[in-house]
Amino acid sequence: MDRRRLGRRGEWVALALLVLKGYRPRHRNWRGAGGELDLVVERRREIVFVEVKTRSTDLYGGAVGAVTTQKQKILTRTSSAYLSRFGLWDRPCRFDIVTVERMSRFPFWEIRHYKNAFRPDLGRRL
Repeated sequence: MDRRRLGRRGEWVALALLVLKGYRPRHRNWRGAGGELDLVVERRREIVFVEVKTRSTDLYGGAVGAVTTQKQKILTRTSSAYLSRFGLWDRPCRFDIVTVERMSRFPFWEIRHYKNAFRPDLGRRL
């Protein structure tokens, strides 16, 4: 399976997990300001920007480690554009990571949801 296809499947798995937890989808693969937001969901009034990392092997490190400082800067810039585009600056928001990783034993895939994975400065208090 190629990386793009694996990534898209991971996004669907992450979205299903979040919906089961009571989140409402807003956008998937939203592009703006030089970056892309994998998932934007909301729960109650909180906007949640979700970075999804899917890995079929751990040869290159874990999935959560792939959200580097540089990636966080891109997500911050893109999420600021999102909040501006939809007039949502008055809403609380946060950044989560969902990892989908292949394991060597049953159940073979491990899905983890990291709430408040990082807290960037968006020019206002989150």
